[in-house]
Amino acid sequence: MKNRIHPCRIFLAALAGFFALTLGLWQAQMASAEVVDRIVAIVNGNIILQSDWDEALSFQALLTNRSVSSFREDDRRAVLDKLIDQELLREQMKSADAPHATDSEVSVRVAEARKLYPQATSETGWQAILAGYHITEKDLAAHVRQEIELMRLVDARLRPAVQIDSKSIEAYYRDQFVPRLKQAGSGEVPLSDVSARIREVLTEKKVNELLVSWLQTLRSEGHVHLPAISANDRGVQSQ
Repeated sequence: MKNRIHPCRIFLAALAGFFALTLGLWQAQMASAEVVDRIVAIVNGNIILQSDWDEALSFQALLTNRSVSSFREDDRRAVLDKLIDQELLREQMKSADAPHATDSEVSVRVAEARKLYPQATSETGWQAILAGYHITEKDLAAHVRQEIELMRLVDARLRPAVQIDSKSIEAYYRDQFVPRLKQAGSGEVPLSDVSARIREVLTEKKVNELLVSWLQTLRSEGHVHLPAISANDRGVQSQ
């Protein structure tokens, strides 16, 4: 008498085969799938994604007439640090009364960026450049607007604390301004003619120093977490 296979066993074997096939297909898809985003930083609970970083790199490259591929690891990390600083400053804007950037101010900054590219004299050429960086003109305007407003916040917060005395202006004129004129082969310019310009240079320098100190304080008082970023990992490109 031949052994008969119970129908239940046939069903279970078929079911097991189905699950094995499904699992195999799923694993193959997962192996070939590209992860399109990940968390690169968390700033006081606010998440910065790889796609945010990639976008910031594109803006930085466009505004400095560089290719994204030319950015070295330290350049990329500097852009990430800037993103973190901007997030810290955005939190400060919530309690500040910094004036908003006007459309005309944004247009001027965008026009300055456009002048970096000779082929951007035509609208078609400009749109081709933007497309090459995967940026729309609307996105560029929004990015520029945010940068203007953050710097307005910095100025409103730090510039009033800066005082430049006449001795500092005279020292800069004597030790830096005049030697540069001589090096360039230019004639000497009276201190009275450049005093206001030197005052502004020294003011900007001091504001930058205060900004570095302020950001260090914001970081120390807040919580900034960066998941491990390998020095050889250029990041997952968002789609």
